[in-house]
Amino acid sequence: MSLKKSIIIIVIILLIDQISKIYIKTHFVLHENVPVFNWFKIYFIENDGMAWGTKISDFVTFISDRTAKVILTLFRVLAIFGIGYWLHMAVKKQHSKILILAIALIFSGALGNIIDSVFYGVLFDDSISQVATFLPEAGGYDALLHGRVVDMLYFPLFEIDLPQWFPGYGGKRFNFFEPVFNIADMAISTGFIMLIVFNKKAFAK
Repeated sequence: MSLKKSIIIIVIILLIDQISKIYIKTHFVLHENVPVFNWFKIYFIENDGMAWGTKISDFVTFISDRTAKVILTLFRVLAIFGIGYWLHMAVKKQHSKILILAIALIFSGALGNIIDSVFYGVLFDDSISQVATFLPEAGGYDALLHGRVVDMLYFPLFEIDLPQWFPGYGGKRFNFFEPVFNIADMAISTGFIMLIVFNKKAFAK
């Protein structure tokens, strides 16, 4: 696969991701949800940290949430350069199409979420109890590097009451699938799954 085709894939995924996020941000109030099917909802939340809302400050308790947010965002920016270099070298050395496609998916997803983290705090006002405005006159809801990632895809496939004997969660209600995510997350996950499932083909060289 050529670098040109990889860039086209990245641009398409990035456009779908950002268009969907901007639409949700400018048409939904935070925590508003719209059922599409019994097993699928559009559910608007904002993620201030890593996967499932985890923050660096949850583990490194001596730094503030805002400092941890800047560290996380800067780490993501550095990581995207590393992934971009990996993609460039994979194309240059003519590695397998599966590997190049997987890296392109991971790159596009990572870049999509980085845009939220870096710019959304400046570009939009808050979504709490109101629909956000793009480029508000009064300014955004936070500073550069302090944006929150927009998530909206929710698949509550089924709920069950776990038996009392179940370790750690006995007697509690279990919802599958509980995390809310976005197109960028899907691209990253798909890329990693491809690297795991097609490991031998991806790293044939």
